[in-house]
Amino acid sequence: MKVEDLLDDINDHDHSWSSEETPLREDAFSLTDEEKIESIKKDVHNILQTLGMDMTDDSLQGTPKRVAKMFVNEIFGGLRPDKKPKASTFDNKYKYNEMLVEKNITLYSTCEHHLLPIVGRAHVAYISNGTVVGLSKMNRIVDYYAKRPQVQERLNIQIVRELQRVLGTENVACVIDAKHLCVNSRGIRDIESSTVTGEFGGEFKKPEVKKEFLNYISLETKF
Repeated sequence: MKVEDLLDDINDHDHSWSSEETPLREDAFSLTDEEKIESIKKDVHNILQTLGMDMTDDSLQGTPKRVAKMFVNEIFGGLRPDKKPKASTFDNKYKYNEMLVEKNITLYSTCEHHLLPIVGRAHVAYISNGTVVGLSKMNRIVDYYAKRPQVQERLNIQIVRELQRVLGTENVACVIDAKHLCVNSRGIRDIESSTVTGEFGGEFKKPEVKKEFLNYISLETKF
């Protein structure tokens, strides 16, 4: 995709969402993980049984618990504050003053409207104001906020806000290009389309800096 097309896509999305904060109830953490798994297990069992599945079949008997454990421990693990990655920062002693880009970060999330997968890539960049962060921490921040029921625009913002907090600078940007299975596998069933969103802070709001970032992520990486 050309840089100009990326810019058009980023500025032309019209998805609806509530706020940049994940909508959690005040009592979201009143149950233990074990209690949540037990409750979800019963709900999944009821859903499958309502759909007409024979829940006494050997293949299905363990499904409710497997799904419940997956929800709590894996694909929605980013709802748990104790799983938030601790980002170690360091002084920028080598005085690198250009943007640093971590591109093609694998992203797995879940659409909060249909609970179907969102699969794609995140591209994250920052310009240091004296502090740098370990490269893997950028991946971990993406993964943490992706592992919850999400809207792609909100995910973009949450990644940028967290890195701005960690680095102490507004100069952070993130572009996400992802396929939503709620579009690809149901409804219109368009398997080719993907959704591109961007969030740009500080220097990245300048057209020339934004274009430089998009040029970087358009580079093809070969090994």
